[in-house]
Amino acid sequence: MGTAAHVLAVDDDHDVRSLVCELLVRAGYRVTEAPDGRAALRVLYDERPDLVLLDVSMPELDGWATLERIRELSDVPVVILSALGAELEKVRALRAGADDYVTKPFGRQELLARVETVLRRAPNRDGRRESYSDDLLQVDFGERRVTAAGNDVELTPLEFRLLAAFVGHPNQLLEHDQLLQLVWGGERGSSRDQVKLYVGYLRRKLAAAGVDPGVIETARGFGYRYSPGTAHTTV
Repeated sequence: MGTAAHVLAVDDDHDVRSLVCELLVRAGYRVTEAPDGRAALRVLYDERPDLVLLDVSMPELDGWATLERIRELSDVPVVILSALGAELEKVRALRAGADDYVTKPFGRQELLARVETVLRRAPNRDGRRESYSDDLLQVDFGERRVTAAGNDVELTPLEFRLLAAFVGHPNQLLEHDQLLQLVWGGERGSSRDQVKLYVGYLRRKLAAAGVDPGVIETARGFGYRYSPGTAHTTV
């Protein structure tokens, strides 16, 4: 099965944090804890966990602000933990980039099932590609680095996921619904307009690095195709 997944548990309530950590450790996960958002961001930067369990109500940097910062740095899966069970709170979390939302108090088995499900949806840590290269681009998936003609291409986490979907299927037509599933996880509210918008962002950044934006071809009414020529993938 490979190494145990690493979960970062973030909660300012020591009792809740200890309970969550004990539960996860017993289930076989490697766990790091953080008492607040600032500490969580330091752990995220230093240790790159596989999943973050994030409390909403914390002093200073609350869960919403922490989630926003996390999404600026990474696309690590995030599960929100909150005593607020209103539908609007859940919608807010999902739209802000959370992968799931668990209401306190939660059942132990429910929490473990949610963690397992979110990790299963994430890229496989043992079988994932390490790098990709073709005549135009070099992609380091571990470092989340993209270069073109020796130039770094700075991408947001969502733009990186979009590029990863394309380079994972070179010369293959990806329909709008496929891209919505691969990049946005099929989340509610995502649409073809978002695909079009972010393809435009990605094309502009590639063009700025010297790559012909037409390398991402439009198949009107169907989707998009990345056509790089000769491709090489390292597993």
